[in-house]
Amino acid sequence: MLRGSSPAKIDEKGRLKVPTSFRRVLEERYGPALFVTSILGDSARLYPLQVWEEIETKLLAQPSTSPELTAYLERVAYFGQQVEMDNQGRIVISPVLRESAGIQGEVVVNGHLDHLVVWNHERFLSRLEKFPLTEDKLRDLAGRGI
Repeated sequence: MLRGSSPAKIDEKGRLKVPTSFRRVLEERYGPALFVTSILGDSARLYPLQVWEEIETKLLAQPSTSPELTAYLERVAYFGQQVEMDNQGRIVISPVLRESAGIQGEVVVNGHLDHLVVWNHERFLSRLEKFPLTEDKLRDLAGRGI
């Protein structure tokens, strides 16, 4: 599982060095291949290629005429690229995605169980304030057994 959070940096060449704790899990469980994309353009999602291929299988089962599916595919394709971690655990994030998500310099890398999410640090802190975890949300989660 990819869990927790770690600070990281995007270097001047647009490379992210995947934090060691996450890199170890990725390499041992999935290998070096990743699909890097975004849905809203506000952060980068790093999917192990195997996980992304499972998502693609689910997408293929949907009606190709669905406007929601089309909108989703347009976004993940626009921001997306398949990459491989180099020997130092670095990946290049496309300029389009770096600019849209504002991810240069200091970033935060969050584990989301089967993928990673990279945020501009300030944008992420603002998001935490804008979308607080309220008592109602906690009750809803408890109702789901969490």
